[in-house]
Amino acid sequence: MRLRQFAILLVAALPATSAEIRIDHATIAGTSLDTLRQAFTRVTGIPTEYGGPHANHASEMAIVSFPDGSYLELMGIQKDADPKAVAEHAWSLSLRNNAGPCAFAVQVPDVPAELARLKAAGISAGSTEHSGRLRPDGIKLDWETAGVGPGRRGSLFPFLIRDFTSREARVYPTGKATTRKYSGISRVILGVRDMDAAIAQYRKAYDLPSPRREHSSELGAEVAWFDGTPIAIAGKARPDSWLARRITLYGESPVAFVLAGSSEAATGKSKITWLDEKALGWRLGVD
Repeated sequence: MRLRQFAILLVAALPATSAEIRIDHATIAGTSLDTLRQAFTRVTGIPTEYGGPHANHASEMAIVSFPDGSYLELMGIQKDADPKAVAEHAWSLSLRNNAGPCAFAVQVPDVPAELARLKAAGISAGSTEHSGRLRPDGIKLDWETAGVGPGRRGSLFPFLIRDFTSREARVYPTGKATTRKYSGISRVILGVRDMDAAIAQYRKAYDLPSPRREHSSELGAEVAWFDGTPIAIAGKARPDSWLARRITLYGESPVAFVLAGSSEAATGKSKITWLDEKALGWRLGVD
């Protein structure tokens, strides 16, 4: 078995608990997929791969996959989208407003079992939904997902995903990582209204120890992160800050993603270099 295939199977087999939380993918939403793709390549120098339209008749995506099996999903509105489908899309507001970071997912081997575990821990969780998309080369992808926690799917908590077809076919459209410049998605930064409540929810859901905290001048907020996980929580923002305004508009949800600049995932305090937000249209960092 090839090393990449082994890595993907290993990620899929890991339970989503404690330090074993692994990002499956993170979604960036905008009105025009072409615009998102061009801006990403212009800022990072990394090409994107068109992944095809979703079966919802609303959105289409392009992918930037990494060696660790995680990927960024650039999502825009289909050119011939059904207006009703767009309006009913879970991330409709983010798509229509070019919000950028809007959701993230974790891969689990058994979605119903993980939903039952979370519910037993006192975390609200939804039901499974079947979905998929057709790749440009005609390969059909099928999976099931489920939302966790309050708000839109993949907002405060990652949504769950399990593949029925090959996960490698979903992650690597051409059979290999889009880039090796970065090893994967090392961190998801969540903007929240009530930092202490969000921390308590995560600790309850994943049996986590107390997080470490620091003030971020870049975010204009306090940031807490759980060692050994990709989860960082930003809160207690200044009322006039971009973070406070974003939370008012989109609710508690991802506000930035961070890529790992080496093969080692971020496990503690590290210096994040932020890419050109104005040119990119959203916040992306590298640690």
